[in-house]
Amino acid sequence: MLRVSNTLSKTKEEFIPLEGKKVKMFVCGPTVYDYTHIGHAKSYIGFDVIARYLRYRGYDLFYLQNITDIEDRLIKRANEQEISAKELADEFTKKYFDDMNDLNVTSVDKYENATDYIPQIIEQIQKLAEKGYAYEIDDGVYFDVSRFEEYGKLIHRSFEDIMKDEKVSRIEPNPQKQNEIDFSLWKRKKPNEPSWDSPWGEGRPGWHIEDTAISITNFGAQYDIHGGGEDLIFPHHEAEIAQAEAFTGRVPFVKYWLHNRFLRIEGQKMSKSLGNYITAREAIDKHGAEVIRFFFSFNPYYRLIDFSHHKIEEAKAKLSKIRNTTENLQILAESEGEKGVDVSELIKKTRENMISAMDDNFNSADALAVIFEFIRKVNDEIRKNEIDSEGAQELLNLFGEFEEIFGVVLVVKREEKLTPEHEQLIKEREEARANKDWAKADEIRDKLKEQGIVLEDSQTGSVWKRIK
Repeated sequence: MLRVSNTLSKTKEEFIPLEGKKVKMFVCGPTVYDYTHIGHAKSYIGFDVIARYLRYRGYDLFYLQNITDIEDRLIKRANEQEISAKELADEFTKKYFDDMNDLNVTSVDKYENATDYIPQIIEQIQKLAEKGYAYEIDDGVYFDVSRFEEYGKLIHRSFEDIMKDEKVSRIEPNPQKQNEIDFSLWKRKKPNEPSWDSPWGEGRPGWHIEDTAISITNFGAQYDIHGGGEDLIFPHHEAEIAQAEAFTGRVPFVKYWLHNRFLRIEGQKMSKSLGNYITAREAIDKHGAEVIRFFFSFNPYYRLIDFSHHKIEEAKAKLSKIRNTTENLQILAESEGEKGVDVSELIKKTRENMISAMDDNFNSADALAVIFEFIRKVNDEIRKNEIDSEGAQELLNLFGEFEEIFGVVLVVKREEKLTPEHEQLIKEREEARANKDWAKADEIRDKLKEQGIVLEDSQTGSVWKRIK
């Protein structure tokens, strides 16, 4: 039974989609005014693992992600560079896709730009105004939070309590607003800003309504999962709930809210002012995309984690250990020999343990522990020469399932051909062993090792692998 931690209820709940096995998931995408940073990579890899696992468990998932291509920071940066907001957004959207492609984040079915939904945004604001939830002042249109009785339910605070909190109440300050925490739906045009025609004059959408328009247009009034960083819970996701439920009259807007925790750099909050700001591209270039992917895939999305040199080296060593085992299994899968042990029960039990770990709110850390216990047992059988070619292939197939879930290459296809000279030396060594000429056998083995070929003796004879 799959259970997920729902921010809305503050409990771990059984996952029951609204429509049988169909699952609709929306995750807040990037604001494309700058490079994707390593914290974003953590989030998007985390939700990629969730998407992959849902599909592995037989759910018919549709995964939607927005691209925020119009927003205050983006406009400011474009003006500083003396280019259009669209040019800047297009540039960094491409860079974002490049990063995600290298990190093997491939589970998203559809990306949608906010600027492609201006008509739907205007329609939703008009209806909110008609229903008494929106009002117009000098600089645009705002959502009247006091009219939505359940505002604050995602952060589990009352309207009155939020109003008293100086840190969260000052949203888009304007003395004309009816409440300090009312948020913008439509911003009236300012000099050097892109704009669109609307019933309220030229302007552009507020941030929160962009995502609501995209998700409702694609999913309807209600859907299953909304994901994003914990920094988006308030005001962004709280605003999305208020807008959507006021607009459609359907509750709940989203059944399960999943939020990933922050990333720390060497124990500190990541910040340009601290000099520890790392882009995804910098991390990929320094450590390799596969190591970054491994590190984040096996740290659950809900866990606050530390990105440090020590942790990355640890991840690299773990990945290498897994790949060493799968390489040995590939060697055995290519060999011929006597019938080995039945590995079906080990595979069955490991798969069950993996599912049990991941069914507990996608606990990939426990899943990794399952993988290493599996590796320990497999290596024990390899050392005892108990695994035949058929069993080796069955074990490799299970590693293939792990790859499917976590998006990490665990089985690196090895070079399968030897030179004729190496083949001849191996043949001569086999003959020396058969004649119990151990000195000659050792001599040939050492010679091959110098040339990058390591021999391992098994029940089926000598098997080889290349050393990198």
